[in-house]
Amino acid sequence: MDRTSDGVSESAARAARDLRVVMSRVRRRAREVSSDGALTPSQVSVLSRLGKEGDTTASALAAAEGVRPQSMATILAALDGRGLIRRRPDPNDGRRQLVSLSELGAETYAGDRQARTEWLNRTFQDRYTEAELRTINEALTLLGRLTDK
Repeated sequence: MDRTSDGVSESAARAARDLRVVMSRVRRRAREVSSDGALTPSQVSVLSRLGKEGDTTASALAAAEGVRPQSMATILAALDGRGLIRRRPDPNDGRRQLVSLSELGAETYAGDRQARTEWLNRTFQDRYTEAELRTINEALTLLGRLTDK
C-alpha cells in the first residue's frame, strides 16, 4: 500500500482531496441555485446561520464565521440595508445587540433552502439510476463517520 509523506495511504489522501473538490462544487452550485446574486457568499452564510441558530450577537457571528468583527459589521450592515435582519438590545447586556432574521430575512432563508432542496432532489432523480442512488446512500452512511467522535 502506497503512503504519502505524512504516512496516510494514497487512497485515503485521494478520497479526502476528491471529497473536498466535490463538496466545494456542490456548495457553489447550491448557492447559485438559491441566490438571485444579490447577496455575497458571506451574506448568504450569515443569513443561513441566523436561520438555523436564531438570535445571536455580532461578535458571536464573527467568531462562528471566522471573520473579524469589522468584517461582520460590514456584512450585517448590508443585510440590514436589505431589510433581512433586525437588531435589538440584548436583555442580558444592554451594551450588546442581538441580531435575528427579519420577516423578510426568514422568508428569504426559507425560500433559498427550499430552492436548494428542490435542486438537489431533482438532480439526483434526473442524473442517477436507482442502483446508483443506493450506492450514493451507502457511501453517505460511510461518510457520516467522518464526524463521529
